[in-house]
Amino acid sequence: MLSPQNISLQTINLPELSSLGIDLRILRLDLIHPEISGNKWFKLKYNLAFVKQKGFKKILTFGGAYSNHIVATAAAGKYFGIETIGIIRGEFYEPLNHSLSFATKCGMRLKYVSREVYKNKSNEAFLKELQQQYPHAYIIPEGGANNFAIQGCTEINKFIPNETDLICLACGTGSTLAGILSTAKAHQKFLGFSVLKGGDFLMNDVRRFLEEINIYKENFVINTDYHFGGYAKYTLELIGFMNDFYRKTAIPLDFVYTAKMMYGLFDLIKKGVIREKNILAIHTGGLQGNFSIKDKLIY
Repeated sequence: MLSPQNISLQTINLPELSSLGIDLRILRLDLIHPEISGNKWFKLKYNLAFVKQKGFKKILTFGGAYSNHIVATAAAGKYFGIETIGIIRGEFYEPLNHSLSFATKCGMRLKYVSREVYKNKSNEAFLKELQQQYPHAYIIPEGGANNFAIQGCTEINKFIPNETDLICLACGTGSTLAGILSTAKAHQKFLGFSVLKGGDFLMNDVRRFLEEINIYKENFVINTDYHFGGYAKYTLELIGFMNDFYRKTAIPLDFVYTAKMMYGLFDLIKKGVIREKNILAIHTGGLQGNFSIKDKLIY
């Protein structure tokens, strides 16, 4: 149903890297599609194929107010003629931010629930209740994090050079990391950057995703120091980094995910924590989230 286009691999030529002999490249998954962006494209690919195969008329899924997954699912529903329902964490506010406004324009029905209720998103009884309420809907977990998503994310490895020593990416659910890790080369190490405050659980979540497909790997670490206050939170320091990075490279970053990963990567290189010389950073898309802070950005 989906085929990747426009993905590119760009070298980051900056003095602070070349002086250390570091070859840093960025995998531009953000260019894959204007609306079904980045890793979400891969995470939805086999979910959508299953929906079509089984004849589901609706997709129901979960996300916060700035969820890239909500945006991508809404766009996919519009393109493929599938009704979409989004269970949104938190209260309804007007005007809608860009992400939720886009989702509604794509035809997604939004159902707002309290943060307490939203915590039940993986609860079997809660999911059964939703299934009864929407009997013809296929339910996709928050962030698209299921085995179909992991299957799709294994295909990102096609775009990762064999000589890469260290692969870095931002993590929300850990399913993208699990997918890439599952079929990665044995010599490659992975460094995930949690965008969630208190994201220590992500290591175990990645292990769980892998165990479900009978794969056991430990060549990965998730850093929890660069969340900048939590999901969709930011500081002026992060915004300054995003603008400076764009001036130097002409590559836009999103403040929810990729900017935090790149900030953390450069900081750890500067501190001498990262010593690998052949590094790949994955741009997982989600640039539409920047519309909520567009007055602070130069792009």
